[in-house]
Amino acid sequence: MDDDIKTTAEAIEGDVLPRMHEVHADPENCPGPDCVPDRLKQPVAGKSAAQWAYERLIMYIRNFEEQLDSEHEVAMGFVGGNAGVLRIEGLGFYDPDIVTFYGTDASGARTQLIQHVSQLSVMLRAQAKPSADVPANRIGFRLAADLENT
Repeated sequence: MDDDIKTTAEAIEGDVLPRMHEVHADPENCPGPDCVPDRLKQPVAGKSAAQWAYERLIMYIRNFEEQLDSEHEVAMGFVGGNAGVLRIEGLGFYDPDIVTFYGTDASGARTQLIQHVSQLSVMLRAQAKPSADVPANRIGFRLAADLENT
């Protein structure tokens, strides 16, 4: 407990602004997001569940990519099923409660996952890029740039 005295406005703001906290076993290798975009620091009240999930997923994907070497890309493992892995090539939302992932599976087939936010469970995985001749695709950085420009 801290002894800081807060105004009513500061107390109310503290209840509506998003918070984040992570602890890791190795303090030198913390995979959690180290910077939160300004857009995610805004009150949650004006956002649908889908938009809020979409924005936070972007932050996690971008942070995950920052830790990858040049030979790997971000992919998503399907939790709770044996549908395999989706190389993430796009992400979107449909208000009020749908998040969708676009990409390709291990065989190269076009894949789309449409998920209700109440069922959202995503496992990010490092996957070898499909060709050594091309740079790794960094979708998280494009998604984050789009967030900042909208």
